[in-house]
Amino acid sequence: MRKFAPLILLTGASAMLAACGGGGGVFNRERPDEFAVQRQAPLVVPPDFTLTPPAPGAPRPSEGTASEQALEALFGGPAPRSRVEASVIDRAGAAAPSIRSQVGDTETNTVAKGRVTRDIIAAPEGDGQAATTVIPSA
Repeated sequence: MRKFAPLILLTGASAMLAACGGGGGVFNRERPDEFAVQRQAPLVVPPDFTLTPPAPGAPRPSEGTASEQALEALFGGPAPRSRVEASVIDRAGAAAPSIRSQVGDTETNTVAKGRVTRDIIAAPEGDGQAATTVIPSA
């Protein structure tokens, strides 16, 4: 055991020194030459750049409201519709402006989706403390 201790230390030290060598690795990368970098010309204002300051109290020269500008920036405005798409939209008809308030109305005709859906819709409002589990029979 006494003879193996110096051999193990010598092997470990040589392995650590080999990692620091110049044979590639992290420290031997190709780097750009910092003296070969050129400076760009400074930005200059063109000589015909004439803007007049706004008149005091005048409205801002904007095109539409902020929400309209955001929609225009996101979606790029109204897209032209194909003949097929325009035909489908014309046949479907436009929704009434008060459609959201008519949906919850008791006089609104709906499609029957089954007993479970009807029970879910007819469930009383609440925080769920009095909820019970109903297992439907087959």
